[in-house]
Formats: sequence, C-alpha cells, structure tokens
Amino acid sequence: METSSKTYGYSQTDYTKFKKYAKYMLLGFGFTYMFFYNGRQNMSLAMPVMAEAFGTTKAEIGFISSALFWCYGFGHLFSGRLGEIVGNKRFMIVGIIVSAICNFTISFQSSLAVIAVLWGLNGFAQSMVWSPGLGVLNKWWPKEKRGFASGVATGFSGVAQVVTYGCVFAAYAISPDWGWRAAFRWPLIPMLLILVVFAVFVKNQPEDIGLKPFEEPDAAAAAEDEKRVAILKTKSAVYPYKLLFSEPKVILLCFISAIAGIGRYGLLTWIPTYFTDVMGMDIKTGILSSILLPLGQALAMFVFPTLTDKVFKGKREPMLLLAAVVSVVLLCVFPFVKSQMMASALLLLVGCASMVTGVIWAISGDLGGRAMSGTTTGILDWAIYMGSAAQSMIFGVVLDKTGSWPAIFITIAVLYVIMVILTFIVRSMKMTKLEKAFAEK
Repeated sequence: METSSKTYGYSQTDYTKFKKYAKYMLLGFGFTYMFFYNGRQNMSLAMPVMAEAFGTTKAEIGFISSALFWCYGFGHLFSGRLGEIVGNKRFMIVGIIVSAICNFTISFQSSLAVIAVLWGLNGFAQSMVWSPGLGVLNKWWPKEKRGFASGVATGFSGVAQVVTYGCVFAAYAISPDWGWRAAFRWPLIPMLLILVVFAVFVKNQPEDIGLKPFEEPDAAAAAEDEKRVAILKTKSAVYPYKLLFSEPKVILLCFISAIAGIGRYGLLTWIPTYFTDVMGMDIKTGILSSILLPLGQALAMFVFPTLTDKVFKGKREPMLLLAAVVSVVLLCVFPFVKSQMMASALLLLVGCASMVTGVIWAISGDLGGRAMSGTTTGILDWAIYMGSAAQSMIFGVVLDKTGSWPAIFITIAVLYVIMVILTFIVRSMKMTKLEKAFAEK
C-alpha cells in the first residue's frame, strides 16, 4: 500500500488512526497534567494561611516549599530515563496516585517537619509525570509538529496554575473551617478523576495500537533516529547521562533552565504573599489579584513554542532571546508600581514574557529525539527545579532579613540578562560529542 512523507510512512487508513490517537495522547496528557498541578502548586497558595496558622517566618515556609523543588528536580533527573525503561504511561499513573496520597496525608499534620518530609516525597511523585509524558509525546508527534505539540502540552501546564488557583479558592470557600488543610484535600478530586480518562484513552506509543513508529519526512534524520534507538538498547541505563552531560551545550542549557526556573517559580511562589504584604490585601483577595500571573504564563506556553515553528522555522533560541529581553524591562518596572490594578495588569505581561520553559522543553525534544527525549527533558527539568528550589530558600531569607521586595524582582531581572548572554553562546553550538559517539557505531 502506498505511503508518503506527508503521512509519515503510513497508509492513509493507518495515518487517520495515528492522528486520532496522537490527539488523544496530547489532550489526555494535557488535561491530566493540568489537574496534576493541584497537588503541587496548592502549596504556594496555602503558604500565607499556613504562616498565619503556625506563626512561622517566610524563611521557614520557604524551606518547606523548597523541599518539593529539590526532590522534584532530582526526581526529574532520573524519571525520564526510568519512564523509558519501565514504560512511560505506567510510571506516570503511579506518580499521580502517590502524589494524591502525600497531599491528603499532609492535610492531617500539625508538625512542620513532617509536612516538609511529606512535601519532599510529593516532589518525587510529581517528577514522575512530565518528562515521561514528553517522552510519549515525542513518539506521537514528528519534529516539524513538535513545537506545536509541546506548546499545547506546556500550555495546559500554564492553564494548570490558573486551575489550581480556582480549585484552592473553591476549597477555601467550601470548607473555611479547615483553613490551609482544605487546599490539600478538595483539589485532589478532579486530579484523580481525570487520571481514569488518561489511563483509558492515552497509548504509550503507536505500536500499542498495531502501528509501526512514524517516519520523519527527513529520511536521513529518521534513519539516524532509528540507529540511535537501536544503539541505546545495547547500552547501560546511565549511558545517555554520560553522553548528554559531556556536551557543553547541554551544560549551558542547564544554566539557562535554572534561571527560567527561578523566574517562573520565584514569581509564582511569592506573588500571592507580595500582594498581601505590600498591597495590604487579605489572603483571598491576594490570590485573586495574582491570578493574572499564571494566565500570562499559560499564554506564553501556548504561543512561544508554536512561534518557534511558524516564525523562526524550528529555531528555538531567537524566541528565548526576545522573551528574556522583554522580561528584564518588565521586572525592573514591576516593584515600583503601587496601583493594585496596574500591578495586576502588569503581572499578565511579566508572566508571559518570563515564561520560557515551553521553549526549553521544545529544545529538549529536538536534542534528544525519540531516542533520548525523556532523558533530555529530565535533565533540563532537573535544572529548572534546582533554580526553583534555590529561590524558595534564598528569597524567603532575603525577605525576612531585609523586607526588600524590589531586591527579589531586580535579582530575577539580572539573571535574565545572564540568560540572554548564555543564549547567544548556545545558539551557535553543536552537539559534537553526541554526534561523534553515534557516528562511530
């Protein structure tokens, strides 16, 4: 039966089937991850209430928040590879269930130390979904459509932040007597319900529905990808790490990713507290006023990776440069805006410009291909959350010692200047050691 590059090596009948399940995969993963945030981002919205209930400092609450980031980051370092070995879908389902258990258990605790330990365990569970999920995505979406697919997936994770805001706000309204504990109970219900849909409709790879793997239109690239998959099957589980960490380009991308993590979660973690401390709002009003931040981040997650496909013809670095430059300007202005309405509106722009992780995940798919996409994504996500963990601790201490909110925003702006410099360097670098390693086989 005749096939063509337009149908990625499939007959028309098989291509129709392939497209249907590719859409199932993308939407199923997107909605699942969207509600999965209810078991992670709920902490930043519970922090002001917890600090009040426990009578703790911002530094102490920041350390608890950082427990997830440290464990989540290091979990990502291995979860992409483990997902490739044991099966991405199975690995993801276990992670979601364990995260729900950790959250529910936290809601009954009265010790900050126990909460910190459980929150760290939750970080490991939360790390079991994103990298394996992108590993599945790269088995269903060819390179020329990967920017779009990763944009949709990361867009869902951006919307997830808004969904979590809504779920936590609803939880406080439904059970006000529960206080902060409500944020770790009610939001779990939609998270577990959507898991059932994911388990039924999402398939791990085309082979699971009786199809062969898709063929890239670039025959040479497709052959290289297949060769790498075959070679990796003969290597140890740690071989991809040795290969990728030997690449200077990957190391610099890790630094870029860490800065992106500081920018994204530095804002998400502290903006609700900023509105209550500086703008004088009560906790519920502060949460509502800060919701434009994740809305802006969600917009960037949808748009930026797609722009790299459509406008920059698959080149990811120009989008990184543009977003970083705009972020620097906006971050320098934001702390000096005293109007609640203006600050909330500016948050939309700050959130959009500073949210470059969607582009980074598209880069990880390009670097790893189908052979190592899960591992590559895991490495860059590890770097993102090392930055996220650092900001939770450092910014909390800075605020307790100095009370200077402008220092937080200016620090993030300076780091984005460094991101611009690193991106200029990275855009001209090649993966020479990786290419040499596979060329010798």
